[in-house]
Amino acid sequence: MSLSTSSEPRTEADPHVDTAANRTTLSRGVFLGGVVLAAALMFWGAWERRWIADDGLIVLRTVRNLLAGNGPVFNAGERVEANTSTAWTYIVYAFSWLTQIRLEYVVLTIALVLSTAAVVLAMLGTGRLYRGVRPSAGGTILLVPAGVLVYIAVPPARDFATSGLETCLVIFWIALLWLLLVRWAQASTPSTASILTLSFVAGLGPLVRPEMAIPGAAALMMIVLSAGLTWKIRALIVVVAGLVPVGYQIWRMGYYALPYPNTAVSKDAGGAKWAQGFAYLWNLVGPYLLWLPLLFLLIGALLLVWRNRADAPATTTDRPARPLWQRFQQFLRTPRAVVTFILGSGLILGIYSLRVGGDFMHGRVLLPVLFCLLIPVAVIPLRVPARTAFGSNRDTAIFGVSAVLWIGTIVWAFFAANTTGMPEGSVVGRSGIVDERAFYALNTGHKHPILAEDYLDYPRMRAMVETIARTPEGGLMLPSANYDSWFVVPPPGPLEEPAEHVVFFLNLGMTSMNVGLDVRVLDQMGLAYPLAAHTERLEDGRIGHDKNLYPDWVVADTGMIDVRPWLPFFLDEDWVADAKLAITCPETQELLTSYRSELTWARFKQNFQQAFDFAKYRFDRVPAYELERCGLVPPEPPR
Repeated sequence: MSLSTSSEPRTEADPHVDTAANRTTLSRGVFLGGVVLAAALMFWGAWERRWIADDGLIVLRTVRNLLAGNGPVFNAGERVEANTSTAWTYIVYAFSWLTQIRLEYVVLTIALVLSTAAVVLAMLGTGRLYRGVRPSAGGTILLVPAGVLVYIAVPPARDFATSGLETCLVIFWIALLWLLLVRWAQASTPSTASILTLSFVAGLGPLVRPEMAIPGAAALMMIVLSAGLTWKIRALIVVVAGLVPVGYQIWRMGYYALPYPNTAVSKDAGGAKWAQGFAYLWNLVGPYLLWLPLLFLLIGALLLVWRNRADAPATTTDRPARPLWQRFQQFLRTPRAVVTFILGSGLILGIYSLRVGGDFMHGRVLLPVLFCLLIPVAVIPLRVPARTAFGSNRDTAIFGVSAVLWIGTIVWAFFAANTTGMPEGSVVGRSGIVDERAFYALNTGHKHPILAEDYLDYPRMRAMVETIARTPEGGLMLPSANYDSWFVVPPPGPLEEPAEHVVFFLNLGMTSMNVGLDVRVLDQMGLAYPLAAHTERLEDGRIGHDKNLYPDWVVADTGMIDVRPWLPFFLDEDWVADAKLAITCPETQELLTSYRSELTWARFKQNFQQAFDFAKYRFDRVPAYELERCGLVPPEPPR
């Protein structure tokens, strides 16, 4: 994109600089009015579709443990990082500690504020980007909202503006990084403080979400390699950018015994499911005809580039040619480089999302990708010719085409905003993708499920709470096929004190937020249960749910009664006996010890040293096969 890259002072005598026309009250009013309108639409749209997902409640369980003094864990006594976004967890914790109001309302408020602020920052950054666009003689420039309206119109963008998940934080971080980069690129001589602030924000990427390390690292490379910096400043950039993420990474590896969140192990984030990824892409693009506004905006951007190049003054060639490296360094701190960076980041993030198969939630993981691709056209400049200049000329034609493209984008946004992308979205189909908000609204009977109690109307939840109340002696709770009952595998007795309750169920959020912190909640997918997370991935499993630990392992792991008649009918004594022996495999025992044993300095160091080995470790979920893999002799069948 051919944008202004000059850092020299502008003078009134230069015919190629901005004229007073694009700084009139009308121009400012249109831009600021567009910012206010887009922010209001984002806030109102998010509020109209407000909710907190089951996965969002998972975050709140960790926050509850932090507030209770148990540390950043999901179950007390087990050091498991069950949340993907570290920054999101601690932001919610900080505001929950300060306000002391219900966690659901805290997270809902933060999400609304960050989602709205992301739109505002994106527009401010893009508006600043187009400062170099010159109007035609006697005309004016109107910066009107465009890309932000496309983003807001896509229903999943409003769904996940709340939801309790970190999407709001991700797009806020992208918008803030964009604004700071544009300011840095346009400054004649950026101050050291502004450079270090930008570097600090870029360095937070992997804490916002692990894959945000891609744009974060790319931004840091741009800054460090740009021209005009001393080696002292470059060293400071590296220190300031790496202080928090590197410090946390060291702590994470020693505390959790993993180099990344346990969710990445559970979902095998390094695996490849390209076919599912393309199905996920079309699941977002197809229903809303999302390619149409992207095409409109692309044509408009190319038209702007062509018009700016046609207006650009002729460059002199009498300057000595600079070496390629110096020209590259000079290019890095230009608006064109910043636009290239944000579009490149979006494409790389999109390719990564396609590779891992996307997600099971409609549109969710592609929203940051879409935001990156739209942010350079968050607002677009309409070059309105002077009234006397309207006619059969190039300026009028360009204005007419640009206006038609913009109006077409607005019309698309109006219809797309009221479209149901997945008419059958409340049902999990063959693709494994679901409209998560519609699914939970239908299955809880609440239009806006926000509070944990709202999920008591989800199948099995109220029965779970009642079963815990009826079994003060504790036990392992397994879901039955009936929605109003649970199987309870009792602890061995007699016991001097009641044993703990252990709930084994897929939906961790609603389960864990409707029970006390003394109830241990585990899942067969492994988000909060490393024993399940480290099983082999099911190649044909539902995306995001392709781990499934048999309950026989949980009986063995929790030490509950392992013989009939106390075992449910669908469990086999032989399988449980095999699991009790298979779990003694030395590598598996090392894994369990890494997050269950007392955290001493020796344990911290050992965890740190073995973190990558633990991350790669996998075992077979079929107990008999695991015995063979580990070289253990199968036990004698019980009588």
